[in-house]
Amino acid sequence: MESGSTLTRRERALYRTSTGLVLAVMLFSIVNFVFNDHFPFPNGPEGAFVHLGFPPYFKVELTVAKILGVLALVIPAVPFKVKEFAYAGFAITLVSAAIAHFGRGDARSLSVLYVVDPLVFFCLLTVSYYYFVRSHSLQAGAPAGAVSDHQSAA
Repeated sequence: MESGSTLTRRERALYRTSTGLVLAVMLFSIVNFVFNDHFPFPNGPEGAFVHLGFPPYFKVELTVAKILGVLALVIPAVPFKVKEFAYAGFAITLVSAAIAHFGRGDARSLSVLYVVDPLVFFCLLTVSYYYFVRSHSLQAGAPAGAVSDHQSAA
């Protein structure tokens, strides 16, 4: 059994798996934003951003933000608060994607997966964040809930 100052093997596996899946989705979307303007409409006259009614510059903003977020979560030396902002940004991105596709009617006209998929990855992001905070609080020597309790009071 592991000591009380680190995550258990199971918790580390959950953290790494959930984080890896979220980062893979973010990297996939970065690559598609940069190299495949018509994803997920390969034969359509418009790309996803035009389809959803977003201005062209938003694709650049979102791509840069996702790159910075991925780097923040991957680089160990990045401060805790910066990583928290990356988690928050990814959460906003995933929930906003579901809302945008729902508002556009993609669940009816294309597939319900356009709305459900971002919410599934939001749940994985939540699991990753939970174990990220837990790991940080254990390393700091505080009780497991101390960091999140302190944050909720702020």
